[in-house]
Amino acid sequence: MTADGIDGADGIDATADAPEDDGTALTSATSGALERAAEAALRPRRLADFVGQEVVREQLSLVLDAAQARGRAPEHMLLSGPPGLGKTTLAMIIAAELGAPLRITSGPAVQHAGDLAAILSSLEEGEVLFIDEIHRLARPAEEMLYIAMEDFRVDVMVGKGVGATSIPLELPPFTVVGATTRAGLLPAPLRDRFGVVGHLDYYRAEELHRVVLRSAGELGVDIQGGAAAEIASRSRGTPRIANRLLRRVRDWAQVRGTGDLDLDAARAALAMYEVDERGLDRLDRAVLSALCRRFAGGPVGLSTLAVAVGEETETVETMVEPYLVREGFLVRTPRGRAAATAAWEHLGLEAPQGGSGAAPMLGRF
Repeated sequence: MTADGIDGADGIDATADAPEDDGTALTSATSGALERAAEAALRPRRLADFVGQEVVREQLSLVLDAAQARGRAPEHMLLSGPPGLGKTTLAMIIAAELGAPLRITSGPAVQHAGDLAAILSSLEEGEVLFIDEIHRLARPAEEMLYIAMEDFRVDVMVGKGVGATSIPLELPPFTVVGATTRAGLLPAPLRDRFGVVGHLDYYRAEELHRVVLRSAGELGVDIQGGAAAEIASRSRGTPRIANRLLRRVRDWAQVRGTGDLDLDAARAALAMYEVDERGLDRLDRAVLSALCRRFAGGPVGLSTLAVAVGEETETVETMVEPYLVREGFLVRTPRGRAAATAAWEHLGLEAPQGGSGAAPMLGRF
């Protein structure tokens, strides 16, 4: 697949309504296969069009310009950060800026060294190999990737047993772009082979405002500044969520409203989808409510908290807890989860003085 091929694949009719109801929570930073098709029409194609992440953009721009000036493939690049911030989009932009073909795979899909050998042996000169969730590569494939990234060579085993022979296969120069949501799980030898390491941070509200305005233009809809700001403020610092909320507001305005994406339409739509002014959804508020009302602010064990809201422990830990902790609603302690003062205030409750949910608790952990 070439960079031009990506543009063609992404060239979905921006005004068309792709099916998106694949079970993904509205405020989740993860996305299903159906939603990724809807996202494709909104992806920027060039680095200049990419909103936010100024440091990473500047680093990539410098590396790409230098590589093109030398007429050589750029160094391998690693992009890390929470889901939904643009790692896949940046990988596509890197290939487009280089005018190079792009090969896409993921760590879970490469479970054997032979799988990786087949991919590497078919690469063209200058091609960009994008490996999503690279920290989930199987160990044999990971060790093969070490040699391929450093020496542009793979060793293919021919035969079995004592008669097996290793044949080195030379590879043309190529660039690996790895993406990971858990950089700490990457082995040091693999991490050290990346010449460029960029970490993507959550977006500020004003950056998300620009993302929403740009996406509205791609969708071919007019949106007022107040509505765009409202969507941005409830998007948890994540462009993927901002685009998802924009599409839901567009649907509400078209079906229930006047067709105008104004502030009233945005607030009404987000209220219907139970996304409040801080970006908390129904499950977020259920966790905080259980913690404050049933357990007096905690601390309480994660599994007990999950049972109280009728969800799996993994769902609460991976989809709910990170945002609540980041926004100061929840505190993780050695004895369990506890509500911070902000949680009581958000629910309109009075925090117990000196209790486990009171502000003084925050200083002990």
